[in-house]
Amino acid sequence: MAALSPSAQRVQELLDRFGHGHAVVEHEGSTRTSEDAANAVGCAVAQIAKSLIFRAKDTGRPVLVVASGANRVDEKAVGRLIGEKIERADPDFVRDNTGFAIGGVPPIGHAVPPLVLIDADLMALETVWAAAGTPNAVFRLTPAQLVGMTGGRVETVRKG
Repeated sequence: MAALSPSAQRVQELLDRFGHGHAVVEHEGSTRTSEDAANAVGCAVAQIAKSLIFRAKDTGRPVLVVASGANRVDEKAVGRLIGEKIERADPDFVRDNTGFAIGGVPPIGHAVPPLVLIDADLMALETVWAAAGTPNAVFRLTPAQLVGMTGGRVETVRKG
């Protein structure tokens, strides 16, 4: 098996500390979009737990929303849930606050601990796949493990 890239290896080391036996898998093709990731691992798009970073408008704090790949995030609802409006984060903000580039942001191991909300729709699934540090690396876990690892609040965050 080929060695993991440095960012994926960093995520693997974090996962090893949780002791659940998760393995980061790097694919030849991109897993940057939910559709790409679902095709690469052979699961439904809804099983992709995409990590979206927003910036809280007043405090500038990073906000991580882990959403089902099938859902669009309702930014106004997220703002109401955290008590502060949010805005989309630019690539520099994402990298500075997470330590990872857009397209490979995992739900764990961020440079600045974010406020975390987890899409309630993920909780109905047996397993989900999350990004693991690069645009072609993912790992599989249960929704309960996702909540445990991130300390996130499970909320309804989808549009519509």
